[in-house]
Amino acid sequence: MTIARPGLNLNVPDGKLTRLVMTRPGEPARPERRRKVMSIIDEALSANATIANGYDPGRGKPPAPKIAIVTCADPRLSSIEQMLGLAEGDVDMIRNFGTVIDDDAIRSLVLSTRLLGSREIMIINHTDCGMLRFTDSEMEERLRKETGRAPIAPARFYSFTDAEANTREQIQKARSHPWISQDVPVRGFVFDVSTGRLSEVFPDGETVTG
Repeated sequence: MTIARPGLNLNVPDGKLTRLVMTRPGEPARPERRRKVMSIIDEALSANATIANGYDPGRGKPPAPKIAIVTCADPRLSSIEQMLGLAEGDVDMIRNFGTVIDDDAIRSLVLSTRLLGSREIMIINHTDCGMLRFTDSEMEERLRKETGRAPIAPARFYSFTDAEANTREQIQKARSHPWISQDVPVRGFVFDVSTGRLSEVFPDGETVTG
């Protein structure tokens, strides 16, 4: 964009100019740039600079988890270890959308149990999961329409229609992997986001509410 006035000729990138700021007499006017709006990441970095002043160096010790928990990335499960009465240092938390035991979850479980020493595996699905609200084909079609493209990955979104049935499937996938020791218990649960209570899901189809 070019701004031309008597004695003034400015070339300013489109969308960058908010107003002209006059300097001392005889000097050309200069454009004032828009102030940068802080993003959530910027705000987080600013907060970290302050909060880190009270950081406990003891938290930097090597991890020694007692249990590996696979659960959903839903923010409502962000403090699930507190609902279980577990200390943060006792839990190796593995999270993804839908509480899926996929290649990456298996990789993490193998390392957690074989390398870090986790002695049990807990799979926690939950009620009102967003993955219940669409099918894989519906999501693929929506993304094709929104982007005009059909990429090769992800191959699946792992949507499901029944939280209990999905939990049983994930138990089976984790339990059947040859690198996860048979000595490591694998148990599955559904967390009720309305009550905070867990219901245990057993491989044989039974579900017991706590």
